[in-house]
Amino acid sequence: MRMTYFLIMIAAGFAAYGQTVRIDSDDIGGVVTSAKGPEAGVWVIAETTDLPTKYAKIVVTDDRGRYVVPDLPKANYSVWVRGYGLVDSPKVQTAPGKMVNLTAVVAPNARAAAEYYPASYWYSLLKPPDKSEFPGTGPNGNGISPNMKSQAQFLELIKTDSCWSCHQLGTKATREIPKSLGSFDSPVKAWERRIQSGQAGGGMVGGIGQMGKERALAMFADWTSRIAAGELPPAPPRPQGAERNVVITELDWAGPKVYLHDEIATDKRNPTVNANGLLYGAPELSTDNIPVIDPVHFTTSSVKMPVRDPQTPAPGKPLQPSPYWGDEAIWDSQANMHNPMFDEKGRVWFTSVIRPPDNPSFCKEGSSHPSAKLFPVNRSGRQLAMYDPKSKQFTLIDTCFGTHHLQFAEDANHTLWTSSGGGGDVVGWLNVKMFEETHDEQKSQGWTALVLDTNGNGKRDDYVEPNQPVDPAKDKRISGSFYGVTVSPADGSIWGSMLGFPGRIARINPGPHPPETALSEVYELPWNNPNAKVQGFSPRGLDIDRKGVVWTVLASGHFASFDRRKCKVLNGPTATGQHCPEGWTLYPFPAPQLKGVTDSGSAEASYYDWVDQFDTFGLGADVPIATGNGEDGLMALVNGKWVVLRVPYPIGFFAKGLDGRIDDAKAGWKGKGLWSTYATRAVFHMEGGKGTTSKVLHFQLRPDPLAN
Repeated sequence: MRMTYFLIMIAAGFAAYGQTVRIDSDDIGGVVTSAKGPEAGVWVIAETTDLPTKYAKIVVTDDRGRYVVPDLPKANYSVWVRGYGLVDSPKVQTAPGKMVNLTAVVAPNARAAAEYYPASYWYSLLKPPDKSEFPGTGPNGNGISPNMKSQAQFLELIKTDSCWSCHQLGTKATREIPKSLGSFDSPVKAWERRIQSGQAGGGMVGGIGQMGKERALAMFADWTSRIAAGELPPAPPRPQGAERNVVITELDWAGPKVYLHDEIATDKRNPTVNANGLLYGAPELSTDNIPVIDPVHFTTSSVKMPVRDPQTPAPGKPLQPSPYWGDEAIWDSQANMHNPMFDEKGRVWFTSVIRPPDNPSFCKEGSSHPSAKLFPVNRSGRQLAMYDPKSKQFTLIDTCFGTHHLQFAEDANHTLWTSSGGGGDVVGWLNVKMFEETHDEQKSQGWTALVLDTNGNGKRDDYVEPNQPVDPAKDKRISGSFYGVTVSPADGSIWGSMLGFPGRIARINPGPHPPETALSEVYELPWNNPNAKVQGFSPRGLDIDRKGVVWTVLASGHFASFDRRKCKVLNGPTATGQHCPEGWTLYPFPAPQLKGVTDSGSAEASYYDWVDQFDTFGLGADVPIATGNGEDGLMALVNGKWVVLRVPYPIGFFAKGLDGRIDDAKAGWKGKGLWSTYATRAVFHMEGGKGTTSKVLHFQLRPDPLAN
């Protein structure tokens, strides 16, 4: 009775505004207006530091400016409005159960408004070399590397396979030259010094060198100079439709020097595993302390990942002092853990370094191991680790093959398939059932080379090497390894992305004895292919739906699907890459294109993607979702149309993975949702700067913007 009276009074209180907002005692609600009237499609942010870790919840206003921030823990909150076309409103102090009308502040000018735009919009102002400047003529010519044969190949580096794979470009920290960097004779000199900063300096210098140092530095210097002179990007649209139904909960975890590669909440094969349980992160090079968060009690902790060999190397010293951390080496991990995955028993598996890179003898030539006899492997960069939360014990597993990403198969052996991240010429797996029964890490693992059935007889035969022409009597091995990896629920085949230009995806049919029987298929991206409706290039992450359709994100600025069922040719002498353009469908990301680039695509180039096979979010089963690395959000493709799950605060959301969990199937939208984390290596580039920490995010989709 008391709650009913409370709701009636709230509704009556807003009748004067022609608005009706109903809240419970754990909600905050109201109406957002500005000098222009009700503000639709803007964000209301409620944040508190009263809980064990910093907490924020974000919602979007409806078409009449109304909002409800639902299900808030008891605490005192700062509440404010952020939106495109606005600047942040003053923060109001309040508590759950209160109605708070908020006054939005219209941006005084276009530049003030643009400070809130996603990174990709600012990055779209970058002007790459024109098509006519390729191929490059080197440092004594046009400054572009002679290895860069086309504009598209150059774009692949400035998008997917260089700076962008670690952090955003277009944030305030990257589109401006910090004064703390020093004084320089020219913007080019400033950029030359900038990329040498910190422990990633060597990698940044190497990436610039691949493009052609002289031309690349001039390009970035021109970009920041034009921005400093006042050039602005186009304005992004405000959230529309289902985008206004999104509720985002954020929790701080880890420390200000720690970056997260990704997180894991559940088993991809069964999203009810670990319901309401702890989430685990993979902090890669930054630390050996695994961040752990309890999303029910808002507490954080950590677990230290061990190594088997104390001589396992750690990151080196900064190449040059950082504007943020000076000479301090802020990363110290030996384990360099990368990609976590839950299994059906609630244990967490990681790709993790357990020793120096030289492989043990059972991996090498002369070994009796079935895989080594066929294709010996001398080095591996990462191996495997498993953490059991019940026993709080780690199990380290040595592998001959390198590991980078993980995926469990839906088979009786719970086979764990791995990618190597682009290194080596094999794809490896662990028979988890056998390992549990025998604890024999050597017997339980295997790997295979990638062999195409170019003679078309349906079985694996002697093969020619990658640098040899196709022989009609033999098969053909291809060079390369998987970056992203996934397993088809439709037929148990293994799929992976292969980096480079124009890039490829590949399929493995393991057969009864995989080291000997595994056959591969390879499909290049449709680049310079007259039979392709849309051209694209260079995949990175990938995933698959329940029907076996593969989804991958491209450096060209597309989300691409590949449906093998459409292919007219699957094997034989012509099945070497560009033989199935009909299998590809490319969707440009909803971001502006880079300045002067006329080909299909956009400035966005997502790092990874994930398919919501079991509708853990609410947009439907088998909806593919890209990590939207320049978009400050996740991007779902629903029946060919984009739904952007924008994260407006703090600016700089940059995901490298996500998963969806069902905590309570009977609770509707409140019992499920997506999980992700701020995964930028440069957490100090985010809004807030030095001292800002990574955050875990829970995305939920309610039926309407006022549902509580």
